[in-house]
Amino acid sequence: MSSVASHDSAAVSVASPERGTSLRAQALADRLIQGGDALAAFASGLSDAEWQTRLQKDGRKIGVVVHHVASVYPVEMELARAVASGHPVTGLTPADIDQMNARHAVEHDNATREATLNLLRRNSADAAAAIRTLSDDELDRAVLVSLYSYAPLTCQFVLEDHAVRHSYHHLARIRATLGR
Repeated sequence: MSSVASHDSAAVSVASPERGTSLRAQALADRLIQGGDALAAFASGLSDAEWQTRLQKDGRKIGVVVHHVASVYPVEMELARAVASGHPVTGLTPADIDQMNARHAVEHDNATREATLNLLRRNSADAAAAIRTLSDDELDRAVLVSLYSYAPLTCQFVLEDHAVRHSYHHLARIRATLGR
């Protein structure tokens, strides 16, 4: 096992990649799992009142946001797989993402902690497993992506900016809202 520094400078174990797995894919998968685990650990310690607290500037309940992170992993992986396969991403805009998020917030306004944390762990593990199947060539493949004004982006960028970053991004916003 090797060790890398985490955000708080504590050592984090990173498993050796399985035979035939890209080292980069393994590292991306490990970072995704670390983020999901950090979000799950923090969320599991929230009080019921904190779970229902609305995020600053966002308005969604913390529990809804944690559920959002958990439920969107499959969508983020679908996007990454399209890029890895060399298929341009067309017709997907930031407005589409905003509508999807708003619809999710209404549909999952009463998300329970236990079910949400189970979904988060399951979907982050599935996303990490999918990332581990990607080759370096697939990670390097770039296609036009409408979500980014049709910029030519690599699969690795799409993974890092979405699936990998997502839990860290929302955990930071949750911490800011709660002041911790």
